[in-house]
Amino acid sequence: MQTNEKLIVVTGGSKGIGRALVSRFLRAGFPVATCARSAADLAALTTEMADDVPGAILHTQAADLSQPADCARFAAFVLGLGLPVEVLVNNAGAFVPGRLQDEPVDGSQLRQMLAVNLLSAYDVTLPLLPGFIARGRGHIFTICSTASITAYPNGGSYGIAKHALLGFTKNLREELKPSGVRVTAVLPGPTLTASWAGVELPPERFVQAEDVAEAVFGTYSLSPHAVVEELLIRPQLGDL
Repeated sequence: MQTNEKLIVVTGGSKGIGRALVSRFLRAGFPVATCARSAADLAALTTEMADDVPGAILHTQAADLSQPADCARFAAFVLGLGLPVEVLVNNAGAFVPGRLQDEPVDGSQLRQMLAVNLLSAYDVTLPLLPGFIARGRGHIFTICSTASITAYPNGGSYGIAKHALLGFTKNLREELKPSGVRVTAVLPGPTLTASWAGVELPPERFVQAEDVAEAVFGTYSLSPHAVVEELLIRPQLGDL
């Protein structure tokens, strides 16, 4: 297997959309660096990818990206690999449903949702930006949500954080236009991942994680003269 020398970085790569992204870029011949909170999940991912994609190069590090120190440590790990970062996919996130009026009055739930869904992307992106800008190329994706553009009754602090993540992405896109670095917000609707475990709905009511990964890969594969600024993906039958 011939391996590309440009690195793909996917945060939260052990499950769901992140895992599908890791697999898709590995199959395209890129080395990939990823992280997740569980070292055991990363070890399982490494074994699975070695079986599925012989010769694949996968670099992993356990990190909880809701913690700024772990974000800095993961970014340093990526830079220490010594490969130019071609694509960064800010995928790490968490979903806690509920109404704002029922959340703890100390604001802890909002702060947690902001930390894992927004600040993780901010804290990983900023240390990698100088390399992107210096090379005048590359692609940054943020995995937002339809919750980034639609308020849901049970969305609570998660919805606030995802709206903020889209705002971060839009500002980043505007800033990086002259640099040659492309920026894309990915807004998947309900996707069949562990977040929906226990929900008694047929698989066809969900977006498949592999479809999101394929859409991201296709968006990356456009010429440098075009960028998909927002990639909105919903189940064929609409949102749940």
